[in-house]
Order: sequence, then C-alpha cells, then structure tokens
Amino acid sequence: MYQITKLNQNFLYFLHYLQNIKRSFFAFLFCLPTSLLALLLILLLVYNGSFVFYIHIPSFPARISPVPAKFPPEKVAGGSLPKFASSALYALREENPPVIPKTHLPPYQKQNFSLVPTNSYLASRPKKARNRRVKFKIPRLGAKSRRFSAIVKGFFQNSSCKIKFFMTWISSLESFGGREFLALESLYKSHPNACLVMVSNSLDSRKGRLIFKQFLDNGFKVIAVKPDYDYIFKNTYAQEWFNRLKKGNVDPGLISLGQNLSNLLRLALLYKFGGIYLDTDVIVLKNLSKLRNTIGAQTVDSETKNWTRLNNAVLIFDKNHPLLHKFIQEFTLTFDGNKWGHNGPYLVSRVVARVNGRPGFNFTVLPPSAFYPVDWRRVRSFFLGPRNEQHSKLLHKKLELINRQSFTVHLWNRQSKLLKVEDGSIVNHLILASCIFCNSSLSTL
Repeated sequence: MYQITKLNQNFLYFLHYLQNIKRSFFAFLFCLPTSLLALLLILLLVYNGSFVFYIHIPSFPARISPVPAKFPPEKVAGGSLPKFASSALYALREENPPVIPKTHLPPYQKQNFSLVPTNSYLASRPKKARNRRVKFKIPRLGAKSRRFSAIVKGFFQNSSCKIKFFMTWISSLESFGGREFLALESLYKSHPNACLVMVSNSLDSRKGRLIFKQFLDNGFKVIAVKPDYDYIFKNTYAQEWFNRLKKGNVDPGLISLGQNLSNLLRLALLYKFGGIYLDTDVIVLKNLSKLRNTIGAQTVDSETKNWTRLNNAVLIFDKNHPLLHKFIQEFTLTFDGNKWGHNGPYLVSRVVARVNGRPGFNFTVLPPSAFYPVDWRRVRSFFLGPRNEQHSKLLHKKLELINRQSFTVHLWNRQSKLLKVEDGSIVNHLILASCIFCNSSLSTL
C-alpha cells in the first residue's frame, strides 16, 4: 500500500514538471520580437506547402524540330457564269451560302499509319452506340465482287463504246421503278451507242438482269455489276479511308452509309475509267458527248450570277482528272456521316471554290439551266398540270427554255418521289419526249 501511494506521488511530480516546461516555453515565445515569431510561422507554412503542392515534371528530349503548317492564300469566291437571259427563271439565291474553309490539301502519298487514331470516335459516343459497332458491315464484300475489273474492262473493250456512262443503285431490286427505267430510256434515246455500267449489288442478279432485258433485246449496251471497292479505290486516298472503315475506325454516322459510299464510288469510277456519271433520277434531254470535264451549278446568286452551290448528280470527266483526285482527297479527309450533303454537293462546292483559277485544273462549271433547271425547292411545280390558260402559257414557256438550254433535268427523287405526274405538266411532256418504249404509266413515275 505504501508503494502504490509513492508511485502516485511520483506521477503527480512528473505532470507538475511538464506543466512548468510548457509555461516556460510559451513565456519564451512571448518574450521574442513579433517579427521573429511571424518569420517562424512563415517557415512552417513553406515547409508544409512544399509537400502539398509538389509536382513531378518529367524530362523531355533536348529539342524537337517543329513542322510548320502552311496555309497559302486561296481564292474562295465562286466563278462567274455566263449570263443567260432566262436563267433567273431557274436560279435561286441562297439565303446563307455555305462557308468554304481555306484548307491546303497535300498530294496523295501512301500512308503507313491511320489518319484517325484507332477507335478514337468510340470514346465520345454513348455506350449503346459503341456496342452497335460490331454489327456494322460493309455491304456485300467478298470473292464474287472481285470479278468487277474483268467484267467492266471486257464490257468496254468488246462493246465498241462511243461514250461510257456510270450509275449506282444502292437500294433494293423492288424499289427500281418506272422513274429509274425512264432515266435509262432517256439516256439511250440521246446516246444510242452508249455503254452503261450500273454498279449495284441488287441489280447484279438473275431478277435484276430482267429489268435490262428490254434494252438488251433492242441492242442497247448495259450491264449491272457488284462493286469491288478494293479495286475501285486502289491507289487513291479512298483506299486508306476504306480500309479504316472496314476495321471500324471510321464513324459511319447517321446518314445512310450506302449513300455516302455512292458519293465516293462515282468519283472513283470516273477517276479510274473516265466517262459520265448520272443519278438514276436524271432525265437526259440532249447528247452529252461534246462536254468534257464539266460539273453543273445547282444554285447561283441572282445578282452576281456567281454560283453558290454545285451538285454531283451529273459529272463528266476524263480519266485521272486532277479535280476528281481533289474530290476523293476531300472526301477522305473531311468525311462526316452525320451531315446530309456534306460528302456530296457541299464537297464538290468546297473543292471547286478552292482550286478555281489555279493552273492545271481545266474544267467547266455550267449554269443551273444546263443540268438542274429546277431546284429541289420548286420541283413540285414541274409535276403540276395547267390550272388555267395563263398557267398553261407559263408551263409552255418554261418547257421551251428547258428544251433550248438544258442537257438534263434532275427530278430530285428525295423531294418528289411521292408526287403524281399530272397530265400536261412539264414532267409529262419530258416523259413523252424522252421515252423509247413508252410503256411506263404516269402512276409509276
């Protein structure tokens, strides 16, 4: 009991000793000058901060040579067009002409690397969209399409073709109707010695060939063949782009991939073979053989007569033409599958605006009255019959101007496919003037 009491006393002495030391320490601090105390606190803060905000900076190579980007000044405005007295009937002034970016495109060089990082577009897409990637397929690629080269070359060599035409058909066999059949009739009525290659998966079939039987039985030269994309795109910028597409490294976007492939396919076909490309909703009115390296304006400014937009529904170019090379290059470098027209009409407009006036590009831009005498906003008027005597005179006046100035008429299927051809309408007159067999009823057009 005595020992426990003694330990308690010793412990109390020890606590009293510590309290004395604490009072002495604070008394010492209070005796120091204020400035010295502040300095001590600052040193403590600096010490703590060196750990809180510590950043490791990695070492870099001593020097990296930068690669300068060159953007030479370029002319952006559209080229002037001949002033036709009646062009105002067909030309539309665009409220907001497309902005043409100034971009210098380098000459084609075969790439050993992907221009877009692998799967880069997937990172920014929703999870559901990323999961859909594995379901994406290029339409009908395989060994059977490899015969494209032999078939097309043999067709041109054995047919004594005076002029070569190309069309593409990306839809089903059943959707090839009277309007498309009329487009073929009008082509052969103006070009009886022409050769037509219809690039299509659905039409290159036993049932598909029945569509062309009436033409073949009457001596017209036409074939349907499945596309061999690898062959058609070979040795162009499209080759690298298409390889990335097959690997899933290109976002196909929301617009139909078939539509965008058709935009690229027409360019590559003309670049490889030369000739004339036509959409299947284009009615041919006159012989096109005297036109070379030609593209048509869709709209012009009604005041300046400068084109504001071109279109790619009618293209006439020599083999390996440099403008086609630029078109293909632009497609692969600026592809956007989410904007309608970005890879088609807007593409050719962008490129022509940039190369306009440069040496080495010999081509002609024809006014809207040549290929597109009616804009898509007004195509309905071409399907309407006369409402009264005054309207009848107006329709006949327009028809006379078309017969005098136009090579083709684009029917703008996207906007007019549900319209009925009325008796006495402009389209009705064009059908009667352009058909060969004339066995398509107006209700099928």
